[in-house]
Amino acid sequence: MNPKNLKYHREHDWARIDGDTAVFGLTSYAQETLGDIVFVELPEVGADVAAGTPYAEVESVKAVSEVYAPLSGSVVEVNEDVVDAPETINESPYDDGWLIKIKLSEPAEADDLMSEEEYSELLSTLE
Repeated sequence: MNPKNLKYHREHDWARIDGDTAVFGLTSYAQETLGDIVFVELPEVGADVAAGTPYAEVESVKAVSEVYAPLSGSVVEVNEDVVDAPETINESPYDDGWLIKIKLSEPAEADDLMSEEEYSELLSTLE
């Protein structure tokens, strides 16, 4: 089940928006599709990310995948715990398995993201 308080990107990433900051992570669907995650490469604090473009790389036992930014901004925090223990993304994709926190540069982009209901509808077309 996907949390209702998040916004979702069609590349299976989520954003938890709080004022002028947002936390990003992979959805449960993304981590299940990838399988056991064994390596994560995240951007440095201070790096800029742009909505719809790759900002990180996740390697699983199945494949290497790019992770797409749901929103634009500047990285203010990186979850070092997932770098040290990538399996955290599989175990807790919406809580402990978050990836980065950004300061939003274009808050209005959130209007282009999907609600939980819209994202669930997208997933139903993939099954």
